[in-house]
Amino acid sequence: MTTARLLIVDDEKIAVKNLEYVMRKEGWEVVGATSGSAALDLLERQSFDVLLTDLRMEKVDGFRLLHTCRERYPDIEVIILTGFATLETAVEAMKQGAFYYIAKPFRLDEVRKVTAEALEKVRLKRENRQLREVIARYQGERRIITQDPAMLKLIELARRIAPTGCNVLISGESGVGKELFARFLHEAGNHPAGPFVAINCGAFNEELLENELFGHAKGAFTGASSPRKGLIEAAHGGTLFLDEFTEMSAAMQVNMLRVLQEREVRPLGENAPVSVDVRFIGATNRNLTEEVRQGRFRQDLFYRLNVANLAIPPLARRKGDIPLLCHYFLRQFAEQFHKEVEAFDPAAMALLTGYDYPGNVRELRNVIERAVAMGSGPVLRGEQLPEELRQLSIRILRRPEGRLPTLEEREKEYILWVFHHEARGNQTLAAQMLGIDRVSLWRKLKRFQGEEEENG
Repeated sequence: MTTARLLIVDDEKIAVKNLEYVMRKEGWEVVGATSGSAALDLLERQSFDVLLTDLRMEKVDGFRLLHTCRERYPDIEVIILTGFATLETAVEAMKQGAFYYIAKPFRLDEVRKVTAEALEKVRLKRENRQLREVIARYQGERRIITQDPAMLKLIELARRIAPTGCNVLISGESGVGKELFARFLHEAGNHPAGPFVAINCGAFNEELLENELFGHAKGAFTGASSPRKGLIEAAHGGTLFLDEFTEMSAAMQVNMLRVLQEREVRPLGENAPVSVDVRFIGATNRNLTEEVRQGRFRQDLFYRLNVANLAIPPLARRKGDIPLLCHYFLRQFAEQFHKEVEAFDPAAMALLTGYDYPGNVRELRNVIERAVAMGSGPVLRGEQLPEELRQLSIRILRRPEGRLPTLEEREKEYILWVFHHEARGNQTLAAQMLGIDRVSLWRKLKRFQGEEEENG
């Protein structure tokens, strides 16, 4: 979170000094100018987020500065301050693109509030543009959408093991994208043109699962009027993805162990086995080590599948991916539903990033799909999100890296949630909500920023 930069312009020096003092107390970086000409020079040499300018000044007035910003520095939001307020000038200022128009004498609370809102709009515009640039690189390709350091390392590991053809075990909560990783392994492997066959082992009883995987010969049982190739044989030359494979019965685990050991399959009713060249990828949302320890899953089958292991973290532990995924799904569903929505307002993004998603990426995708389908207008607003998301903030106590979270970690999470979600980025309001002074909050936010930069 970089410090916001403000440019304050007024031909009365005392007015500039007073506003500089007030705005610096908010933790913002402030530069003052006592003429429009000086402001033009500063705009050319330095970068700013918000311009607060008097309207009537000699030579270069507020309208000239507003026009310059709209033409040359469109990311800067302009707030007009004037002691000669009229309806005509207010309308003209807004028509030319001013963020807000404030009459003098003004209340300092109003100026602070409007400035905070303008800064949030600047942040949102830049974030939207950056995310659109990132999303553009994913178009037309099967990619794992992420900018999280841990996920990027996982992708690099998957890229290294993909060409080996070894069996892989993928673990993670429901909805994190285990099948997406399986398809990535397949498409980055040596036989991407081969078949990718997927089956959810938890969706069948033992008899049906055996028939699905192994197939049968004609006359193998009543009703088997023709032979049927099983999914293992159908995946020959490619990949078989066994989702929820821990749901297999003990007997099925024995059968699968033989397939993995011998690389051959025997359809029901056939005497001769059929050789298969298949890469097996298993996925589970259970703790497989514990399943083996409790005797619910065969250790030898575990070793056969667990040649390489990819453990996908839940979405709640990679919150930085939420805005990226939101924009990706927004673009996808806007195109699918022929809607012109192209961005999120701050309230919507605060709600989306403040939620813990027990259903992970699958749940987030569903939330955006519903919002786009039901919403209207170019910006998706907070009130267009599902009722349960707006009224509930489900926060799941997960153990980071197998340990209990520290009090300091929980404090950081709570402070950031209040700052972004409840106070909408307003430090003064967040400090009041948290019951601490604004300077203490500012120091904590700076420390959090330093920790994030150290962690990449």
